[in-house]
Amino acid sequence: MSGADPSAPVRLAEAPDWIYLLREFEALYRHGSAGGSAAIRSHRKRVREALSAVIADAPEVVARPGADLPVTAHLPRALDLGERAAMQGMARALRGVSGRLCWEHGYARMPRALARKYAYCEVLGPRGPVRTDRLILGFVLFAPTTTYPQHSHAGIEESYISVAGAWSENDAAVYAPGSLILNRAGDEHRITTGELDPCLLAYAWTGPPDRLSAPDMKLSPPRRSKDA
Repeated sequence: MSGADPSAPVRLAEAPDWIYLLREFEALYRHGSAGGSAAIRSHRKRVREALSAVIADAPEVVARPGADLPVTAHLPRALDLGERAAMQGMARALRGVSGRLCWEHGYARMPRALARKYAYCEVLGPRGPVRTDRLILGFVLFAPTTTYPQHSHAGIEESYISVAGAWSENDAAVYAPGSLILNRAGDEHRITTGELDPCLLAYAWTGPPDRLSAPDMKLSPPRRSKDA
């Protein structure tokens, strides 16, 4: 009797590691606090409704070859930190698929310094192993002492949930594991990370299918000083 072909497509219902990871996302967007914000509450509802529909559809899981970038040397530390804090369920579920993650930069032109300190991986979406055009879910990993330049996403609403590490957006506050930050479509934002540990963020993108399939990721040009 010959064994099953490991490259043959499987349905999501036959891929428990991916289901467990997606259930962690679903739990975060269902049971986490909106902090009294109507905008965050509406965004959380859109994410979980789209995710529930994808899970019910049981799409194929496409085996993308795992790919590492320089910053992924920090992933084990980020997962260790995540497993000690509020996001331990998400960190453990992500560790279960960590060898099958395809890390990318996503920009045609990357600043050389940032290329060694940043990467993202899509887990559900047009380019993820779990394929859909309803929603994008994934993770962003930053090395310590990283500045992710000003950028925005046209037509895409984005939320970050901290899994591990400390970070700031637009120098407004310091966010710890479990924090959720919402960026509306077109909002410019800049991320900085702490000095000692890596930062791992889960993210969700909602928007029309054509925007999710071609997000046109671009970094904003540096702003000139008023005194220049």
